[in-house]
Amino acid sequence: MFSKPVLSRLLAPASLALAAVLAPVAAAHAANEPGQISITVRGSGAPVLMIPGLSSSAQVWDETCAALQPQVQCQIAQLPGFAGAAAGPRQEQQYLAAMRDQLQAVLKAQAPKRVTVMGHSLGGTLALMLAAQPDAAQIERLIIVDSLPFLPGVQNPNATVESVRPQMAAMRDAMSKGKPQAAQLKPMMASMSNSPARVDQLVQWGLDSDPASVAQAMYELWTTDLRPLLPKIKVPTLVFGAWAAYAPMGSSQDIVTRLYQSQYAGLEGVQLKISTAGYHFLMWDDPALVQQSTREFMGLAPRPAQ
Repeated sequence: MFSKPVLSRLLAPASLALAAVLAPVAAAHAANEPGQISITVRGSGAPVLMIPGLSSSAQVWDETCAALQPQVQCQIAQLPGFAGAAAGPRQEQQYLAAMRDQLQAVLKAQAPKRVTVMGHSLGGTLALMLAAQPDAAQIERLIIVDSLPFLPGVQNPNATVESVRPQMAAMRDAMSKGKPQAAQLKPMMASMSNSPARVDQLVQWGLDSDPASVAQAMYELWTTDLRPLLPKIKVPTLVFGAWAAYAPMGSSQDIVTRLYQSQYAGLEGVQLKISTAGYHFLMWDDPALVQQSTREFMGLAPRPAQ
């Protein structure tokens, strides 16, 4: 359905003291502890756990968090191995499951308070994984920013985890051998944001990321099919999808919309918003859509006039 440049766009890819409600897990999630997620808390309103994507810094959520003030408490995660955060042990071969479990501990520490989980790209995958868990009572709603339950389905509707595993394993092994160069990263990152300054930031985050962590996380993204788990998710879910980057490659908005609808068909009541202006990093490229739709979805009052 899509060309290789389109597929590359989908590969996408601090610190205040924790609030008292998060004190029980503060030690387990201290900043820069190898293999551990760190959490930065800003604001004091309705809690929103914000999860960045592959190779991204927690800073990717800065503008979104600021725009949701003063009604939201942002709990911004930094995933290990990405954008300079300390990586975990090399023997760990379950990046997504390990991150899911750490994030679940963050959520459980806040019980009985319920939390909105907002994830971008790989962060969206983690958000879906969290909500599909049997003990997901701490999650009130999901906001997914340009993430799909099964990435290989973009290229081949008949793809399966087993059919793509050999190719993805070879990719992981090749990526793990050394750091990429800026010249290698820039063409891919240029298709992920329509702002040249943002592209430069994405390249730097990629250069600062641990190659083995990125390779393992990407391998798992491409060999994980969450579609069978979608019926287990019982909370309201808002999904943002991107079309603008596909347009130069000949894909219509209708085709992209149907792709998202097909992938999320198993999630009852899902709301879908397709951006006509933004690339993969919609929180940067189409902030009005993401911020306003998030406010409406969470039932927040309009942002006070500046």
